[in-house]
Amino acid sequence: MTRVAPLSGRAVQDHVALAEIELCGELIIAASAAEERLSLESIDEVLRVTEEPEAGTCRRTRGARRQPPGS
Repeated sequence: MTRVAPLSGRAVQDHVALAEIELCGELIIAASAAEERLSLESIDEVLRVTEEPEAGTCRRTRGARRQPPGS
């Protein structure tokens, strides 16, 4: 049997989960407003993904836009 903590007046917030929900909502809004499928670049822009040139990895930064390679 699994025990569940009783609900109390205090709200528990998972900030990572809330951020992911916010990004999913923004992506859904962008997709529904688009006339065609979103390009990968458009998705990266909505999700605020940037590419780090030295490491070749992507990361999300608030308000940043993905830069084309070599720029």
